[in-house]
Amino acid sequence: MPSLFIATQNPAKLREIRAILEGLRIDLPDPTSLGLHQHLEELHDDYAANARLKAGTFARLTGLWALGDDTGLEVEALGGAPGPLSARLVHGDREAAADAERRRTLLRLLQPYPRPWTARFRCTAALASPQGQFDLAEGLCEGEIIPDERGHEGFGYDPIFLIRGTQWTMAELPLAQKNRLSHRARAIQALLPTIRLRLGLE
Repeated sequence: MPSLFIATQNPAKLREIRAILEGLRIDLPDPTSLGLHQHLEELHDDYAANARLKAGTFARLTGLWALGDDTGLEVEALGGAPGPLSARLVHGDREAAADAERRRTLLRLLQPYPRPWTARFRCTAALASPQGQFDLAEGLCEGEIIPDERGHEGFGYDPIFLIRGTQWTMAELPLAQKNRLSHRARAIQALLPTIRLRLGLE
């Protein structure tokens, strides 16, 4: 059975990606399942470069095709920030702050600006071969930032991101519904025909 390595060490993200790919008859190993503990420093201010870094590193390490992504929240009032630095909003370090602290920091930055605080999630997904071949796809989800957290699903900025055209935050959606609307789902779904082709599933 073909394998596609999921290049993330974030359990919540891994759960989402596995659900998106559940229709494929493939194995989906991840760093934990293979005992890999590779720390990757996301130094790029560019989604595609960070996604290629993740997918490419694990593809070389494992000898498997690998899928990685980089995601950011772009807030119009902040000129598109924090963008690719979304996970490093506090102290510039992914590990330095819990999700809740990042949300509080973002809301403090937005206080001087009038609402609505329009925003979008952007995701670039990268499929990498062990030989260094890459395929990329992007997904967007439009919405706005709200001042009060709602919902207990999801992670990151999900509880304060109200999805455009709905009454729900990203954190209020069950996983199956989130995977019809989210930026990550749209990016990975755009890659699905290529994944099938590269893994010989066509």
